[in-house]
Amino acid sequence: MKRLVLTAVLGISVAACGVSTQQEVEMGQQYSQQINAQLPIISDPELHRYINVLGDSISKLADDRQLEWQFYIVDSKEVNAFAVPGGFIYINRGLIERVDELDQLAGVLGHEIGHVVRRHSVKQMEQAQKANIGVTLACVLTRVCNNQAVGAAIQVGGGALFAKFSRDDEVEADVEGVKNVIRAGIDPNGIPEMFAKLLEERRSRPAGVDAWFRTHPLEEDRIEQTKKIIAQYDPLILQGLTSNSPNFQTFKARLAAQPPSPTPKQGN
Repeated sequence: MKRLVLTAVLGISVAACGVSTQQEVEMGQQYSQQINAQLPIISDPELHRYINVLGDSISKLADDRQLEWQFYIVDSKEVNAFAVPGGFIYINRGLIERVDELDQLAGVLGHEIGHVVRRHSVKQMEQAQKANIGVTLACVLTRVCNNQAVGAAIQVGGGALFAKFSRDDEVEADVEGVKNVIRAGIDPNGIPEMFAKLLEERRSRPAGVDAWFRTHPLEEDRIEQTKKIIAQYDPLILQGLTSNSPNFQTFKARLAAQPPSPTPKQGN
């Protein structure tokens, strides 16, 4: 049986001084090409256009390195999102289906953009480079790697490379996420709202959000921490920010009209 396994070997040598922006982008391009060849990426032009317009509106002021950001929707029921070095953001259909309003989706994108801005994936890559470990990124986004041996292949020091960030990294990405959406004129309260939705689903139907919690440490106190971050902003700045839009609802309806997500292939 064929296994849908994406293995991206860390082929670019990492010097002691770290990874340059050019190296980061080159690696991201290589990983993105392999991800797009292995995962079911939604190709509908209107859906692709919307997620990139929204993503660009958030990312264009988030980083001064002038990255060419790319945003993709993975046709998977799994609730997850993921950032690849160099500005490549993936968000699963299953997560978008849980979103009620624009600011909740924007908050997820802003958070993942924050991981790229803070170069969290690059830091993980640098730490793992000495071990010359391959990375199965498909496992991160869906359940295509239920096989235990395959799953073990991405474990690095107790955490999956390009998969699970530390709690500190998540908090840093939350700070960046709030900043990013506010700059884009979007209400940051969608971030704690989305966290609350995911926690509630974990209580009522944990299997539905298992992929998210495998890769994103999240507890009740993180909701309060995010609210405190938002409370530090001048209320006048927060007034009038966008929380929803007709275009977003049209996007949601178009996504719902797509054929059902494919069933993930299972490893042996």
